[in-house]
Amino acid sequence: MANHSVLDEVFIALSDPTRRAVIRRLGEGPASVGELSEPFSITLPSFMKHVRTLESSGLIRTHKTGRVRTCVLNRERLDLVDDWLADQRRLWESRTDRLEQFVTDHKENA
Repeated sequence: MANHSVLDEVFIALSDPTRRAVIRRLGEGPASVGELSEPFSITLPSFMKHVRTLESSGLIRTHKTGRVRTCVLNRERLDLVDDWLADQRRLWESRTDRLEQFVTDHKENA
């Protein structure tokens, strides 16, 4: 199970629709900050705040070549979310299975 503070940072980063759109786009492959910012009607400095949030959460990595900063998705961080969701899914399926059994037993005994 992931460290809760790391998972919290990832969920905070994913809480913003602009950042989720960036993650979605980076799922297609690396892109420059300029390419990533094109669909958004915000200033480049404002967009860079989103990039820094994604980078500090570990969801993306960036590297600079000359004047171009390229972003790459870190799929391992997304795996943390997937693992957490799988744990939650198992927990709730177990609970609903027990509830179903309780209701079934209650109907049979009534």
